[in-house]
Amino acid sequence: MYPFGKGAARIMPYLLLGIPVLLYLLLGFGPSMVTVLFSFTDATGVPGQTWSFIGFENYTTFFTSSDSGDRLASIGRSLYFAVAVVVIQNAVGLFMAVLINKKLKGDMLYRSVFFLPVVLGVTVSGLIWQLLANPLGGPAQALMNFFGTSSNFFGDYNIAFELIIFVQIWMYMGYSMTIFLAGLQSIPSDLYEAGYMDGASGWKAFKNITFPMIAPSFTVNMLLSIIGALQTFDIIYVLTGGKFNTTTLAFDVYATAFGTGTSDYGLASAVAMIQFVFVFTVSMIALYYLRRREVEM
Repeated sequence: MYPFGKGAARIMPYLLLGIPVLLYLLLGFGPSMVTVLFSFTDATGVPGQTWSFIGFENYTTFFTSSDSGDRLASIGRSLYFAVAVVVIQNAVGLFMAVLINKKLKGDMLYRSVFFLPVVLGVTVSGLIWQLLANPLGGPAQALMNFFGTSSNFFGDYNIAFELIIFVQIWMYMGYSMTIFLAGLQSIPSDLYEAGYMDGASGWKAFKNITFPMIAPSFTVNMLLSIIGALQTFDIIYVLTGGKFNTTTLAFDVYATAFGTGTSDYGLASAVAMIQFVFVFTVSMIALYYLRRREVEM
């Protein structure tokens, strides 16, 4: 009758649960509702300036203003960024996880090295790559000079965005690898022994045993990388500041709110809501197909 004890002990679990719920309401749900409210206003963020409700004007501005073409291009760039990051990051992460799972000599060192970029954080990682790709004497430029060519790297309109994609994959490939590795290590060895007796080895064993058994890990990795890629703006800010055709929808939210001379909190909130619907829709579609894939396997 008293699973948590008597007296004050009975309310302790509810108190411990209530603290994080309260923090979420104050720091998560509350600001989100304020963002929804601001998206229907002309708030600018200027202290002392009044603001009023303007309905869906911010949303129509997003699609009809003079720079709406750039904003729509940022959506396409976000999709391109997400597809490239999700496919390559998970493919490389799975490949590395399979290799490390074979108990190679020094596998703990490999795990640490591949996971290190995740620990470094966005700012440190971005600064490292800025130094490596410095067009004024960086190691990458010195290498290109050796072959008689040169590049502006993150200052080049043609390759800056692809380089950001590369850095994003480099930063989080170790995270995907760790999740895949956990899934691989949970597969019973008996399945491989039975498959070997039936003539399944190498690619056949991976296709018919390994890949179906790590379906939950694959789903988790895909969803995390999709959501993370569509919400990425920090590495873009560190490497290019949104210049050289590297602006995505997530970065557009930041640029609208803080990156211009006159901040527009109302429009930025509307862009944030459009991004939320965009990310939510893509994630739900991906989740539907990934869950169906798990059932079919």
